[in-house]
Amino acid sequence: MPDELEQAQREVVISNRQGLHARPVMKFVDLAMQYPCEVSVINGQQRADGKSPMEMMLLVGVPGTRLMLHARGPQAGEALEALAQLIDSKFGED
Repeated sequence: MPDELEQAQREVVISNRQGLHARPVMKFVDLAMQYPCEVSVINGQQRADGKSPMEMMLLVGVPGTRLMLHARGPQAGEALEALAQLIDSKFGED
């Protein structure tokens, strides 16, 4: 499969004490921007561009929220691995 069609998907759980607020959202967006693929984050029926701070803030990810990460394009798998590690590390907050 050519790189531009690479797709990856991964479920993560928000586990830091304050959930998705400005600092973790910016860490997520900054990391997502390092990859050329498209990154989407899904919370129930809401979908956000993982490279848009405003859309990410609207997801309202409280502790315990399950999110589905989806990436499409070059380095999709690498991007989701890095983003999942960031979330699993509680964004370096706790």
